[in-house]
Amino acid sequence: MSHGARVIRTGVSSGGPAAPPPVTVASSSAGSDVELMDGGYFRSCAGMLKVAQMISLLIAFISVNNSSWTDYSAYSFFQIVTMCDLVMILFFYIMHIFRVYRNLTCVSWPLAEFLHYLIGTLLLLIGSIVAAAKSYNITGLVAGATFGFLATILCVISMWSSYKVSCITESTSKCHA
Repeated sequence: MSHGARVIRTGVSSGGPAAPPPVTVASSSAGSDVELMDGGYFRSCAGMLKVAQMISLLIAFISVNNSSWTDYSAYSFFQIVTMCDLVMILFFYIMHIFRVYRNLTCVSWPLAEFLHYLIGTLLLLIGSIVAAAKSYNITGLVAGATFGFLATILCVISMWSSYKVSCITESTSKCHA
C-alpha cells in the first residue's frame, strides 16, 4: 500500500483553470447574440472613451481635409496619423466588443493596446503641434489641430487608466498569492 500524497481536484482552484460553465440551450436567437457580443463594453468608461477618441479624430481629419492647405507635408502627416489612430482604436474597440482577445491568447492584448496608445499618442501630439503651428489662422486647420489635441488628451487618459488598472490588478494578485 502506498501512503503518498493524494491530489484532490476541485472545480475552482487558484492554480488551475476554473470548471467549465454548465451547458445550457438558448431558447431564442437573442441568447446567442448575448454570448457573442459584450454589451456592457458599450456602456463602460473605456468603451465610451474609445468612442470619444474616434469621434474627435474623425472631426480632426474632416476639418483638415476640407480646408485649404499651405504646407502639404505637415497636414498630410496629420491626416495619416489621425486615420491610423482611428483605425487602430476601432480595431481594439471591435476586439473588445466581440471578445476576440479570449480566442487569440498568443497576443498580449493589454500590452499591444498600451504600445498602440503610447506610440499613437506621441505621433498625434507631434502632428497636432505642427498642425497648430502651420495653421495661419485658417479656421478649418485650427479646428483640426484643436480636435487633434483633444484626441491626444483622451488617448493619454485612456492609456493612464488602462495602465493604472493593469498595475492595480497585478499588484493585488501578487499580494494574495
